[in-house]
Amino acid sequence: MNRILIAVVALGVLVVAAASSLFAVQQTQQVLITQFGQPIRVVQTPGLNWKLPFIQTVIDFDRRLLDYDAQGQEVILGDQRRLVVDTFTRYRITDPLRFYQTVGATEGGIRLRLGPIVSSSLRNTLGNEPLLAVLSADRARIMGEIRQRVNAEARSFGIEVTDVRIRRADLPEENTQAILSRMQSERERVAREQRAEGAEQAQRIRAAAERDRTVLIAEAQSRAETLRGEGEQLAIKIFADAFQKDPEFFQFWRTMQAWRDAFADGESRLLLSPDSDFFKYFRTLNPPGDAAGK
Repeated sequence: MNRILIAVVALGVLVVAAASSLFAVQQTQQVLITQFGQPIRVVQTPGLNWKLPFIQTVIDFDRRLLDYDAQGQEVILGDQRRLVVDTFTRYRITDPLRFYQTVGATEGGIRLRLGPIVSSSLRNTLGNEPLLAVLSADRARIMGEIRQRVNAEARSFGIEVTDVRIRRADLPEENTQAILSRMQSERERVAREQRAEGAEQAQRIRAAAERDRTVLIAEAQSRAETLRGEGEQLAIKIFADAFQKDPEFFQFWRTMQAWRDAFADGESRLLLSPDSDFFKYFRTLNPPGDAAGK
């Protein structure tokens, strides 16, 4: 009975020892084995591996791309303009041993180290570039220079920086307000110039219209006077022709018109002698042109 118990205990110890000495490495992992805190070896090949039970520890690191998002920071550009830049960084752990020796077993340590590196590289690179270059196609070149600077310093931590990008680039709040004020002033200046040009053009149009109006009225009055003169000339000619055909009748007709005009209101009074020419035709029974009088 004691032998059976001893065998069972020994088998259990062997199972526990075997379970603690075997470990699996996933395709997304890389493993560092330490013994009493000291690094022993690195396993980067996926599969089943072994270690000394109880005295060796397995520390796994992610071999996929990792990200680090930096907080926005104000940067002075090459043209002395200020810009608030928000960046993100993509990296992967390439040397688990160096990573463990420099920053520890967690990703929090590398984030504390990457922040100053990215900030310094960002300031050094953008400090030589104008705002127009940051906002144009040169931005890809600038980001490539920043990535090379960050990667050169980050290799000492056992990582490889694959990309650094600017997520957002904004002007500081006070600069934004100043720019908006300048834009508003500029728009108001342009509006004033356009209104002044419009008023000048309107004045020219009104002056031209007034000039054309004066010319048209003058031409119309001249034409009217010409037509009036021609009409009076024609009327005088008609009267002259009529007078020449029968002067006595024409004189009689003009006398009748004078009588009509003189007594039109019915209250006119004339003091004339009986032998006045105004009563010439009152002294004859037959008016001029009457066959019997002739």
